[in-house]
Amino acid sequence: MTTHTLFRSEERLKQQFTAAQLDEFWRVSKRWKIRHPEGAEDAWQQAMILEALNLLDETHPYYTFVAATLYEEQLYHQVAAKRGVAVEDVHKAFAREANRLAAKGLYQAEVITSYSQQELTEMSKWLDRSRNELFTYIGLKTLVDRYVTRDFNRDIVELPQERWLMIAMTLHRHEKTDRLAKVKEAYWALSNLYMTVATPTLANAGKPNGQLSSCFIDTVDDSLQGIYDSNTDVATLSKYGGGIGVYMGKVRSRGSSIRGFKNASSGVVPWIKQLNNTAVSVDQLGQRQGAIAVYLDAWHKDILAFLDLRLNNGDERLRAHDIFTGICLPDLFMEKVEAREDWYLFDPHEVRTVMGFALEDSYDEQEGRGTFRTQYQACVEHPELSREVIPAIDIMKRIMKSQLETGVPFHFYRDEVNRQNPNSHEGMIYSSNLCTEIMQNMSATTFESTTIEDDVIVTKRRPGDFVVCNLSSIHLARAVEDDVLERLIPVQVRMLDNVIELNDLPIPQAKRTNLRYRGIGLGTFGWHHLLAKKGIRWESKEAVELADELYEDIAYLTIKASADLAAERGSYPLFEGSDWQTGSYFSKRGYSGTRWRQLKKQVEETGIRNGYLMAVAPNSSTAIIAGTTASIDPIFQKRYSEEKKDYKIPVTAPELNEETTWYYKSAYYIDQHWTLRQNAARQKHIDQSISLNFYVQNTIQAKELLALHLDAWKQKMKSTYYVRSTSIELIDCDSCSS
Repeated sequence: MTTHTLFRSEERLKQQFTAAQLDEFWRVSKRWKIRHPEGAEDAWQQAMILEALNLLDETHPYYTFVAATLYEEQLYHQVAAKRGVAVEDVHKAFAREANRLAAKGLYQAEVITSYSQQELTEMSKWLDRSRNELFTYIGLKTLVDRYVTRDFNRDIVELPQERWLMIAMTLHRHEKTDRLAKVKEAYWALSNLYMTVATPTLANAGKPNGQLSSCFIDTVDDSLQGIYDSNTDVATLSKYGGGIGVYMGKVRSRGSSIRGFKNASSGVVPWIKQLNNTAVSVDQLGQRQGAIAVYLDAWHKDILAFLDLRLNNGDERLRAHDIFTGICLPDLFMEKVEAREDWYLFDPHEVRTVMGFALEDSYDEQEGRGTFRTQYQACVEHPELSREVIPAIDIMKRIMKSQLETGVPFHFYRDEVNRQNPNSHEGMIYSSNLCTEIMQNMSATTFESTTIEDDVIVTKRRPGDFVVCNLSSIHLARAVEDDVLERLIPVQVRMLDNVIELNDLPIPQAKRTNLRYRGIGLGTFGWHHLLAKKGIRWESKEAVELADELYEDIAYLTIKASADLAAERGSYPLFEGSDWQTGSYFSKRGYSGTRWRQLKKQVEETGIRNGYLMAVAPNSSTAIIAGTTASIDPIFQKRYSEEKKDYKIPVTAPELNEETTWYYKSAYYIDQHWTLRQNAARQKHIDQSISLNFYVQNTIQAKELLALHLDAWKQKMKSTYYVRSTSIELIDCDSCSS
């Protein structure tokens, strides 16, 4: 290893050290070569990294690239030895190795055999080791520890660049024309870290087990059979690594009648506790617990017990500590909170029985007026309908108390979501997913009958819309700075659309919904990183203006890519009557420039491939791999340690130096109202939603947190995610990381 090789990942490193330090690196690197006896790779790696850390202050912004280079060198020696080739020939053996791993059941045979030996050899020539230079140490280690293929002894048998290629090969194996060119484009996008795919795709593409989608959303029917069937579906998806959102708003409340018998129902809490047990028990092959978010409407009679589910005090029989909660908030509730007026709670089953309509099935079509508030008022005035009355502000206080103690409930602003739903002609959106960024039509799967036919038990269920999230994200700090969005986004949209065809989903109604809407979620990460590189302060009009301009460009390119794909493959089945088909999607957002008029005409004439297109997920783990900041969030600290059970690694904000340091302000010291202004500008261009966290000090006053929630609602946020207080620790969603 030469001095040039050691520093090739960051040319700027040479400007950060004295000549004496560089000489010392060179001297030590020669010792590493001598210290590397056969079969002692692990000791060699540790020795290299320890020597590097001895020479560098671990808080130095660029030490991470030194450590990454050393770790990468060790990986290549290790895999080359296994393959019986020289280090410089390790990628040349990829074609042979792919066949061997498929024969052993470590690669999916159908993927490998769909390519000829000549094609495999050709693709192996694209593998570019120099692109490993983009990794930070924690990024490379995360990718290797969690995602590259390992054999049954847990030994590494796949290198990072080969993981990128395998994803590209998997997602394009059924392409009819120019297949290798499309694989090469996808490899370009992934290996240059211009984008990442969702963690299930990252982990499972090309492997024989596991599915490729991130998150799912179910609607629970108000029946015993429906509740248990839903729990089984949730368990099945959790087994394969999916994060799940569950809407419980149709389930009758405590004290409701069952088959005419009054005060017979136990309400939603016992069923949520069952889901809690499912999350703990179905633990995704021992890697992590299942992750389930449950949503309930603010007018549901069980809402107060629901808000207490995660609290650390009170009756443990009424707690579900492993469930994430979300509350569905109509405009009317927020108006009552602001005006300090009363709010009425109802039983959804009684509303359906007495009123003849389902209150959860309506929303306000316009601000200040609409079907929901009309039906809600009819419920308030009906003399035969039981109800509980409570000041709306008291419910909001309970919400905020839970958020400051546990980080949840998430907020789902149901009226704004449904007003902006491009597929309202086909259904309703009741809630969101585990990470609050997915907004797609939902409906309950209902039980019909069980019979015995030919000595086989046959159960018939009528499928509802069971939402599936297919995600990937743009690395803004790289893709924008390198000006590759126009080339990149069509690659992403094609990859996401291919996931829909390739996924072998274990729940049939989920597969049906996926094919009906062909929903995808193209998102972003690295926003704070991009601002710092551009020298833009978070709390500034410039940041808001950039969010508006950039996300309009991303929206345009995403819609254009899906429209172009529709010309090749056809529109999604429910296109007719949608906002896409009528053109109202564009008019609602004020898109009137020349390029937008042309795109609107194209969509109206040739259709669009995907009924839902954009969503900004939390993507914390993939942002670590890409060496940037997560999602649209600000950084926690400029310097911190990434801690797992077996290591503690110092990390600095990306590209931290004397120029960028002034633009990296900690999330907990940022005025969150500026974050809301940015997201108001951004949300306009995103047809689904954004995983939007609030970062607050543990000393925050209730009126300040209330002001944030009211501002979010008034700024037309569709959802908010965690309230991240300095006094609590929260679990990030790996499933939605993209």
